[in-house]
Amino acid sequence: MKLVVGLAGASGSIYAARFLRALYELEGETYITASPAALRIFSEEYETKVESCEEILSFVETKWKPQTKHRFHVRNFFDIGSDIASGSNTWDCMVVIPCSMKTVASMSAGLTENLIERAADVTLKERRRLIVVPRETPYNRIHLKNLLALDEAGAIILPASPGFYQMPKTLDDLGDFIAGRIFSLLGVNQTLFPKWLG
Repeated sequence: MKLVVGLAGASGSIYAARFLRALYELEGETYITASPAALRIFSEEYETKVESCEEILSFVETKWKPQTKHRFHVRNFFDIGSDIASGSNTWDCMVVIPCSMKTVASMSAGLTENLIERAADVTLKERRRLIVVPRETPYNRIHLKNLLALDEAGAIILPASPGFYQMPKTLDDLGDFIAGRIFSLLGVNQTLFPKWLG
């Protein structure tokens, strides 16, 4: 499994952190980038200080001590000449988690002013899977139109709306639910929460 993961500047750092924690324990590799706003929000929501993707990955490793089977490659958010900015490189899926409404708007309009937007544009044009995890509430009409445009372009919209039938006990359980739903879309058998059996 080869992924691109972008952290955009929306609240909901727990979704990114728990997804990364679970990724650590899977075989494969991920190219990761984060916006300055994402770094700031991660710092605020986890009451820590991170200034780079490397520091986010270090935080995840230190906090949860996952088994390390996955390889991460950090890419500069401002480098639109990066390897993941070109369709000549391949990956299976891109996940934007959490995804701000600004990033949704840019992706839906085909704007490519930073590496998240450019990699998402490449993902769509190459007909690869793009999973977008928006974290906003409520949605206004502009948000809904932009999300619909992304869906029509081939993206999968997976709102950060965790289910509660798994009887979550902690906030981490809510993050794991979203991570598990992403893995299901990737065709990965997930054990982050029990499946609904009826």
